[in-house]
Amino acid sequence: MPITFIPRPKQAEVLAYAGGKMGVSAVPGSGKTATLSMLAARLVAEGDLDDDQEVLVVTLVNSAVRNFASRVGGFVRDQYGLLPNVGYRVRTLHGLAHDLIRERPALAGLSDDFDIIDERAAREVLQEVALSWLRSHADAVDDLLSDDLDERKADWVRRDQWPDLVVNIAGNFIKQAKDLQIAPAVLRYHLEQFPEPLPLLEMGAAIYADYQRALSYRNAVDFDDLVRLALQALDADPAFLGRLRHRWPYILEDEAQDSSELQQRILGLLAGPEGNWVRVGDPNQAIYETFTTASPRYLREFIARPDVAARDLPNSGRSMRSVIDLANALIDWTREAHPVPEVREALAPPYIEPTPPGDPQPNPPDDPREIHVIPRAYSPQAEIAAVADSLARWLPEHPDATAAVLVPRNNRGFELVGVLKTRDIPHVELLRSTRSTREAAGALGNVVRYLAEPTSARFLATVYRVWRRDDREDEALSQQMDAVAKRIAKMPCVESFLWPRADRDWLAEQPFEAAAPELIEHLTEFRALVRRWQGATTLPIDQLVLTLAQDLFADPTDLAISHKLALVLRRAADQHPDWRLPQLAQELAVVARNERKFLGFSDEDLAFDPDAHRGAVVVTTMHKAKGMEWDKVYLMSVNDYNFPSALPQDTFIAERWFVRDHLNLEAETLAQLKALHENPLLFDYAEGQPTLEARQEYASERLRLLYVGITRARKSLVLTWNTGRRADCQPAVPFIALQTWWEEHGPMADEV
Repeated sequence: MPITFIPRPKQAEVLAYAGGKMGVSAVPGSGKTATLSMLAARLVAEGDLDDDQEVLVVTLVNSAVRNFASRVGGFVRDQYGLLPNVGYRVRTLHGLAHDLIRERPALAGLSDDFDIIDERAAREVLQEVALSWLRSHADAVDDLLSDDLDERKADWVRRDQWPDLVVNIAGNFIKQAKDLQIAPAVLRYHLEQFPEPLPLLEMGAAIYADYQRALSYRNAVDFDDLVRLALQALDADPAFLGRLRHRWPYILEDEAQDSSELQQRILGLLAGPEGNWVRVGDPNQAIYETFTTASPRYLREFIARPDVAARDLPNSGRSMRSVIDLANALIDWTREAHPVPEVREALAPPYIEPTPPGDPQPNPPDDPREIHVIPRAYSPQAEIAAVADSLARWLPEHPDATAAVLVPRNNRGFELVGVLKTRDIPHVELLRSTRSTREAAGALGNVVRYLAEPTSARFLATVYRVWRRDDREDEALSQQMDAVAKRIAKMPCVESFLWPRADRDWLAEQPFEAAAPELIEHLTEFRALVRRWQGATTLPIDQLVLTLAQDLFADPTDLAISHKLALVLRRAADQHPDWRLPQLAQELAVVARNERKFLGFSDEDLAFDPDAHRGAVVVTTMHKAKGMEWDKVYLMSVNDYNFPSALPQDTFIAERWFVRDHLNLEAETLAQLKALHENPLLFDYAEGQPTLEARQEYASERLRLLYVGITRARKSLVLTWNTGRRADCQPAVPFIALQTWWEEHGPMADEV
């Protein structure tokens, strides 16, 4: 079907771009992707490009690359009658950096056959070097522990809590050091010249050096290296830069609110002082800034420059007027009344405006009764029950509508999904890993763990439970399964069951009473299956997993997930030739416990279409909901723990309870790194100040996250809060502000 695009007046102003630098602030639902795609198509058709020139489009994630490429190709074909896929290139920043380095690896100090390790492999290297450092610096934690800890609890913290914190600090430290383009040797030099000990910096520098040595040994770089080395290559060879400027005479940047300093410098170099560079984004939707090098201030400062043409895309046809008014009220309250002045710049105009009369995407009819800011103090369980009750009523009455529950964190979503599944409420998971993924990984992991230790009766009992997991829904069968599993766990010799002899047959010795014939037949089948699995352990790990999956699963989704898990384990085995079944079983356990992101059918790889799931509710995080919309949206857990406001009584996740003085050690370490980099002699750092600033930055980001959540709703919006696990949480301060505003401007409802 031909793609048509009828621009609104404000979109037409952007499309009238004739060159130079332009910055565009676009509100949620303003059609910025369509506008930027149409602009790219127009420049391809009318920009007087030579045969060796392209319009370069840079966006945030891989799914957006495919979306942009498809839209631009459609406009090029349908609006201008040209061949798609010619005259433009759409890349993520990391994809672009990879292109640049592959073209001239020597400029980045790399060999032609360098490798790129993915996030999973990079995390493994980081953990290895960080824990190795920790083993040789066991006392490094002592000066940072709270004085309130007794020795027993302090030992537990050193053993169970401190290692993860060290890995997190080191990971953020390395990212920041690379963004500042500080090499390990330079950092070491500055530290040696510094007159006083800096334990946090010493730790970060040592782990950074070991991490880079580990990458060098593998002839590899990580994703953060790609960006800094691309900038290094551009700085190193003016002729190379000149050729690239000729190749890409127009640069269009999407999601520019999430740009980092290095991204801005790379694209600024490619555009040149007099070049053509269009940056589009919404600073109010900058929600990825905590402990990253991205910041919405880069886009705001760019738009304010005298050599930049500033444009707005304020019109949005996504939401009804009451949703728009509530989102704009959050902007006003933040700027005028937030209790912490340093947070008042978190949100800023432009305000969202409805579409003008006659627009091809008119706003849904307004119904203020569909805005519910629920003041009730729910317990966490009661909040989930209330939302599930509401969905059970609403979904059957709206089979052609879309709905979503947006949660602050994945774990809250997992809890809700468990209830929805129990109640047979149609739902779709869009979380870090789906319930199906976790369950499939757990089932396969338990079997592989047993095969790694085949004499363990306890592990065999777990495998039996996995094999009979469908019987859990039947109370009688579930009780039978538990009773048999307990017997298996206590058997003195597994071999007497799996490989019986006349004088040693565990199964023949069991008193299974009336159910004996059926149960003996059942266990005989189980025994044959386990024997077959034991025989398959000589296969490569991916083939073993697929063999297990064929016996354990019938659902196509589970089989597809198993296939992806098999590929993941095959890559892990290739990267770690010394790994055997125990280590590979642990990899599956990590996915099952949701400790590592497993892409599965991830929205980061495949664009997710909410309209494809009408009649069901999508459960996802507020972060992942960005860029999507639904008819009805629930925002859960809007309390002062998930949305703190940088007030003294607030609790912050990054401030670990066992660290003295409530210090945010990640923030303190990064502040020391920046201070040493900017001026080693002055060293402008005061302990505690970075923690305070991190609170303010986090509170600002959570305000923008709440704004993103509100603006996902088309026709109906529900906000709820809960009192937390310890019943000590309060409604978030912006929640109270919105509740108060809505009491004055619309009807209130006291029920979901």
